[in-house]
Amino acid sequence: MTPRERVKAALAHAQPDCTPCDYFATPEIQQGLIEHFGIGADEPAEDRNTVAQRLGTDVRYISPPYIGPPLPEFDDGSTINIWGIRRRPMPNEYGEYAEPVGTPYAGWKTVEEAQQFDWPDPDWYDYEAIPALCRQYPEMAIAAGDFHFQDFINGIAYGRGVEQALMDIATEDPVFLYIRDKRFRFYQEHAERILEAGKGRIDLLLCGDDFGSQRGTLISPATFDRLFAQQKKDLFDMVHSHGALVTHHCCGSSRALIPRFIECGMDSLQTIQTRAAGMNPYELKAEFAGQIALHGAVDVQGWLQRASVEQIEGEVNHLMDEVGAGGGLIIAPSHQIQPDTPLENVLAFYRTVARRRGTKLPGDA
Repeated sequence: MTPRERVKAALAHAQPDCTPCDYFATPEIQQGLIEHFGIGADEPAEDRNTVAQRLGTDVRYISPPYIGPPLPEFDDGSTINIWGIRRRPMPNEYGEYAEPVGTPYAGWKTVEEAQQFDWPDPDWYDYEAIPALCRQYPEMAIAAGDFHFQDFINGIAYGRGVEQALMDIATEDPVFLYIRDKRFRFYQEHAERILEAGKGRIDLLLCGDDFGSQRGTLISPATFDRLFAQQKKDLFDMVHSHGALVTHHCCGSSRALIPRFIECGMDSLQTIQTRAAGMNPYELKAEFAGQIALHGAVDVQGWLQRASVEQIEGEVNHLMDEVGAGGGLIIAPSHQIQPDTPLENVLAFYRTVARRRGTKLPGDA
């Protein structure tokens, strides 16, 4: 099978020739792999697809170039994104993470105040570039989007503050609902224009919302039904109308919402944070086989950092044998591979997949 055929078979819950795989990593891990593989200045090293090619993964991600108003940058390394959110790299023990600085939506008490904000426009992207991007990957599964497509809770919390956003959800605050609708309309149009430009060549749309915590869902199924289900269904229906499928990122424990996700038309649940309550991938496969695919399942919340190479080989093979049986799995990190992960452990993961295919990673004997 080609990588595209392999991914499409898995998402159709049919047995592929081998389990497809995918790659997500922090900048620190990306840089480590660039150095390991000797990726030179003549290649787009900042592009995740360059490293993904070396790792032998099956999915390539494309995005239309930004052509909108210049986005502010500051001397402290912070930038402001299209939603007016300023994020600054914050150092930690192992690297850094871009944390929000300030809460530009927090003071709004009325919808009228929110209406005065300079909201983004889908016209700020060059969709004419999409066909050429697709042509770079003739046999690969092609995905558009990212975790932040829709991303109602996180996206609004960055501007309102987490506590205020959760209170907004509880009270169904009109300001929160207005911002939700702005995000919905933007990404609905943005995603559709990407898919239209792809002319059937884009196989997946990656979108997201973090509905889970470590111990359970952040919201009840009833709240999901009232505030988010219709927006999810409308996006999923639109994606399906263009012959593509949806893989939806959701951190934390979302098991109580998975029946709702299926009802909305979600094809694949991306992340599968195995240490969160109820997110054991073997249990999820047993309960939801044939109804929703799993995209992730290799634990990066401590396990990949500490496991031996032998343990990694054993677990990756077990996941492919059990969760990947009959399709329904794209094996991948459960989130971005974290910067405290030994590079040898990252390579052990992808080397195990390659061996199952009878191939090798570059540089392997």
